[in-house]
Amino acid sequence: MEIDANIARVRARIAEAALRGGRRPESVQLVAVTKTVGPERIREAVACGLRVFGENRVQEARAKVSEVPGVSWHLIGSLQRNKVKEALRLFEVIHSMDSVGLAEELSRRSMERGTRRAEVLLQVNISQEPQKHGVAPEEAERVVGAVLELQGLRLRGLMGMAPLVETPEAARPSFRRLRELRDRLGEAFPEAGVCELSMGMTDDFEVAIEEGATIVRVGRALFA
Repeated sequence: MEIDANIARVRARIAEAALRGGRRPESVQLVAVTKTVGPERIREAVACGLRVFGENRVQEARAKVSEVPGVSWHLIGSLQRNKVKEALRLFEVIHSMDSVGLAEELSRRSMERGTRRAEVLLQVNISQEPQKHGVAPEEAERVVGAVLELQGLRLRGLMGMAPLVETPEAARPSFRRLRELRDRLGEAFPEAGVCELSMGMTDDFEVAIEEGATIVRVGRALFA
């Protein structure tokens, strides 16, 4: 299947899901996940209109970022503290800030750069699975409060992953919990602008959008 047809199909599904959720289709940002996708294929996607790409690992992004200029790159996989400096150089948004310690390192490195605040999302373990990264939902308010005290960061919102389930509908409660958490944090920190919700991937992004996702991370449906 050609990339342009895949993109058109995914955009149509995003639009339909947004309308079902009572929102405008343009309120949802598509991040095209390029894990295992080479630069030539990514350039094809750029030629078809995609402008925002997501990588899981800093080291895999190095060559791709230099070979595909003029687009926005997001880090969607876990970030080690010793990779923070390079991550800030490569990525415009980091979805996977998952601790106060990592936030402090991001803040420190961002202040050293002195160019712009690091754009970050707080990763929340909405499935509460021990093998997954992210702060526990009950810890999110404390962590957000600590992050907002740091300079050099702009906390844009939350990121989460639903558990592996048999049907997309079974992921809905997890997405709903993350939206409700975002709303509570918005009430607790009204000045912070914690509004983005990065949730939903190829198998469940439509349900995520219906539940309030503002960013979806889709790979296989675009590049398979």
